[in-house]
Amino acid sequence: MHNLNPVYTDKAECQDCYKCVRECPVKAIKIQNGSAAIIPEQCVLCGHCVDVCPAGAKRVRDDLDKVKNLISTGRKVYVSLAPSFASEFPDITPRQLIAALKHLGFCAISETALGAQQVSAHVAQQLQLQKGKIFISSACPAVVDFVTRYMPSHSASITNLLSPMLTHSKMLRKKYGKNIAIVFIGPCVAKKREADSHPQLIDAALTFEELRNWLDAEHLHPSLIKPHVDDIFMPDAAEEGALYPIDGGMSATIKANCAINDLCFMSFSGLENIRRALQDLDKITIENNIFIEALSCEGGCVNGPKAALRDATAVKRYAIVKYAPYPKKKIPRTPSIPINEYVSDAPFEAPDFSSDQINAALRQVGKISEKDELNCGGCGYDSCRDFAAALLAKKAETTMCVTYMRKLAQNKASGLLRTMPSGVVIVDSELKIIESNLNFAKLFGSDIETIFDANPGLMGASLKKIVPFHESFKHVFDSGKDIINQDFKVDNRIIHGSIFAIEKQHVTGGVFTDITTPSIQKEQVIKRAQDIIEKNLTMVQKIAYILGENAADSESVLNSIIESFSSRSPSPGNSLD
Repeated sequence: MHNLNPVYTDKAECQDCYKCVRECPVKAIKIQNGSAAIIPEQCVLCGHCVDVCPAGAKRVRDDLDKVKNLISTGRKVYVSLAPSFASEFPDITPRQLIAALKHLGFCAISETALGAQQVSAHVAQQLQLQKGKIFISSACPAVVDFVTRYMPSHSASITNLLSPMLTHSKMLRKKYGKNIAIVFIGPCVAKKREADSHPQLIDAALTFEELRNWLDAEHLHPSLIKPHVDDIFMPDAAEEGALYPIDGGMSATIKANCAINDLCFMSFSGLENIRRALQDLDKITIENNIFIEALSCEGGCVNGPKAALRDATAVKRYAIVKYAPYPKKKIPRTPSIPINEYVSDAPFEAPDFSSDQINAALRQVGKISEKDELNCGGCGYDSCRDFAAALLAKKAETTMCVTYMRKLAQNKASGLLRTMPSGVVIVDSELKIIESNLNFAKLFGSDIETIFDANPGLMGASLKKIVPFHESFKHVFDSGKDIINQDFKVDNRIIHGSIFAIEKQHVTGGVFTDITTPSIQKEQVIKRAQDIIEKNLTMVQKIAYILGENAADSESVLNSIIESFSSRSPSPGNSLD
């Protein structure tokens, strides 16, 4: 068994966006110290997190060195090539791809689809021998893990057969000897775990991406290779089994093998679609056999997580149908090797938390009543209560709650504004106040101070009705040029301050001090006012930034500002307020 999970997180690249948590169909991800880590025993290796991670922090284990070492030992190494190669490499012929793989050191290349044909023959046989049952295909390892772990009531319906990859490996060993090495190559990530858990059958599984990287490193261009006469699939080319990588393909091959007409075939791809389909099975009165072809990737294996193109499904489907040759031999096929495998139940039992425990966890993030449960999904979970359960299960952290962190940042920013000796105001482009402190209200009279008491921060108030020089704010918005260290006359007083852009054309801040004093002290007072204002400008900008931020590190930013302010603020005796 390999120690590293086939899908893992590069912590240095993880950016705390929680998109993988939001997108994971089984929530097999936990947040530790702000980094999203995969829980191997809960992960079904659908590879979806690899697709959606915007930072590329979700990685697929690279097994190239393992395969190269296999080849270097001198053992005969065979390739089990997934049938989706026809859509993955549409610009080269199968023989050119075979020749390129031989250049890399493989002794022979065989189609996994041969194993698929055997699987279909076995399934057809089971369908004819049993009646009134539901059969779920075991071809996709991600689906098998998904059903056994998260929908265990349907585990007994999974066909007790090896997957096409393992069946093919068994066929190759029977024909070429037990001492050969076998490497699967395809678009699937889950095949890596399947290879890890069946080392007696297959030695390694590579993705198409790993193969492309290897070809590039060796400067091999398959399209430029002229294949030899013996560059053909061994021992034979596959036929109808080549349809397996598209949804409905497996069902088509079983129908070709099965003479029974009273069968119901259903095909579902995508784990959410499979979940919904299986949840509805209890509503069906089963009279005849039902076969459910289930593939983890929407559209089939042609859209596997490591396929080069993740769209153009119709184009890829056409490529597969066009490539799959019509059987030259009469079918139905006869099962030629035993491929039975017992599918064990390994259900994931989610912890069951009481309502009191959930409510206590919600209180940790400031959610006291039901109206506080916004269910915004910012944390990655569908509801606040699901998030609370994840907190209790140690899969989540309080910093994941966007509304909690925003409130926390706003409270700390407001607290910091209250401690500043200058009057501070932050406004939007419509000159509506976003935030201000009491010292700002005091600058403009007792009436404004009274309004402040009723509406702390004066949030939403019109700056035009409070500040006589509000046109200066408009000038900063319009021109984009800051006004630094300027005197503004308000009645019989002089207010000294600066007005500056925080977000150009969107948010502007102002820092002000009353310097109305006897003229003999005026220069000294102005100098001290300028010093204070200059020290506060950066802090106000950061505060405004935090007020609009949802980032989990807001608290550390605020703490650093508070420490900076504490070390630089004038003593009460020197305050200009």
